[in-house]
Amino acid sequence: FAFSNNTKQTQLPTNTTMSDVESAILSALSGGPDAAIPDSFAFSNTSNLDHNSIVGTCKSLQADAYISLAERSTQFYVLGKEADGIVEHGSQEIRVLSALVAARAGEEDGTTGGGLTMPELQSAVGKDACKIGMGNCLKNKWARKDKASGKLVAVITDARDEVREQLIALKSAPEEGNTEVLDDRAVAALKRRKLLSLVTRKSYAISRGPSYAPRRVKKAADLTKEMLESGKWKDTTFKEYNFRTLGESVGGGYLHPLLKVRAQFRKILMEMGFEEMPTNKWVESSFWNFDSLFQPQSHPARDAHDTFFIKEPASTVSVPEEYYERVKTMHEKGGSGSIGYRTVFERGEAMKNLLRTHTTAVSSQMLYKLANQPGGFKPARYFSIDRVFRNESMDATHLCEFHQVEGLVADYNLSLGDLIGTIETFFRKIGITQLRFKPAFNPYTEPSMEVFGYH
Repeated sequence: FAFSNNTKQTQLPTNTTMSDVESAILSALSGGPDAAIPDSFAFSNTSNLDHNSIVGTCKSLQADAYISLAERSTQFYVLGKEADGIVEHGSQEIRVLSALVAARAGEEDGTTGGGLTMPELQSAVGKDACKIGMGNCLKNKWARKDKASGKLVAVITDARDEVREQLIALKSAPEEGNTEVLDDRAVAALKRRKLLSLVTRKSYAISRGPSYAPRRVKKAADLTKEMLESGKWKDTTFKEYNFRTLGESVGGGYLHPLLKVRAQFRKILMEMGFEEMPTNKWVESSFWNFDSLFQPQSHPARDAHDTFFIKEPASTVSVPEEYYERVKTMHEKGGSGSIGYRTVFERGEAMKNLLRTHTTAVSSQMLYKLANQPGGFKPARYFSIDRVFRNESMDATHLCEFHQVEGLVADYNLSLGDLIGTIETFFRKIGITQLRFKPAFNPYTEPSMEVFGYH
């Protein structure tokens, strides 16, 4: 089915406004309480107005209760382009039959061979008409194909053009009543040949509404300061307020994008068997932040221009003394294959308080606790996602604080392959499957790598 609001519809004149359309509708209903417009489409034709404009204006008038609308649905048949050609020149099968009859007449006077070959028939009636008409002629047994010559030969000399008659009957009938002109069998045959289509036109019956008036007065939506000052509000008609309607929904707060990513990463790492480390302490001692990670006390990162040091309290209260001595020895003299830094390890430098520059300060404490817990070392997996601080110049892309994601796996017989597998699993869970691992130098870890993810 095809749906249409407009068939033989005149367009809205360029000098006609929506106000003119509104006036035409209200004027047509001014004859009395029972005045009505039976069909908006017929009204649009008699008024020389665009039907779509009338429908839009009616919807607006209905909202203000000036008019009432009742939907109408009208169905009728519309002829296609091919059907118009049949009405003018006859159906394809009649045109093919006429050409074959003329060829048989030519046989009698010796000018033709009594039939037509396919190229001859196409030349006589056209390629498209030949294809459709020949099939219908053979189907109706108006023609036959001569086996000896291969020509199409007429069997009868005349036939009634029922298809043309049916189309003429539809075309000459009133539009709204043409669905009753033909029986269902004839309509089905014409539809199969795609000669007509059923169109449904939507229109409206228009009558007076509860607030009808010959002229619409726009209702004010707001009470303004000017209305109050001038007193105009006393004579102004206002729109009714619907105090029961729900207002626009108000969000109760939204997660920051950074928190969403943080929650996603935390969920993934927990699914991988990691346990979150306690990272709620932002202030750390230089011992855990630098020294226990074997960063030399003379390293530039430990200067005030890179790290935020705390003024009060400036020093930590205590650190594990036995571990402090082992770290001090490693810095000064070395051990486990290292020669150390061969410099004096100062206690005052190790005890300075600072805003942690990385969450690895917490990782170093967790490793110490794992090694010294009751019952001895037990394998573990830890992670942290929290903020760290660097004394850097702030600009459009840099702050003095940022978030760091960190994890560690402590177990026996681990290899670089275990590390690569863990990283690949994490990245795959966040949707990055193409990775490249590149060897790199890091003075605090050996071996070290850089990871490149493509997305």
